[in-house]
Amino acid sequence: MNKIKEQRELAGITQNGLAKALCVDRSAIAKWETGKALPRADKIPKIAEILNCSTDDLFADEKRA
Repeated sequence: MNKIKEQRELAGITQNGLAKALCVDRSAIAKWETGKALPRADKIPKIAEILNCSTDDLFADEKRA
């Protein structure tokens, strides 16, 4: 599962809610979550803040122990 989606769901936030908080279109969130695009670097700290996680949590390798 994509980490952005996982953290968003853990936070109980919809794609629409996250999109509105970031002033982006919901389709951008969907693309990030499916791996078709990545958020701009300046959005990453704000995404982490909204989802109450670290930036590392958004992109952590699932295979790390």
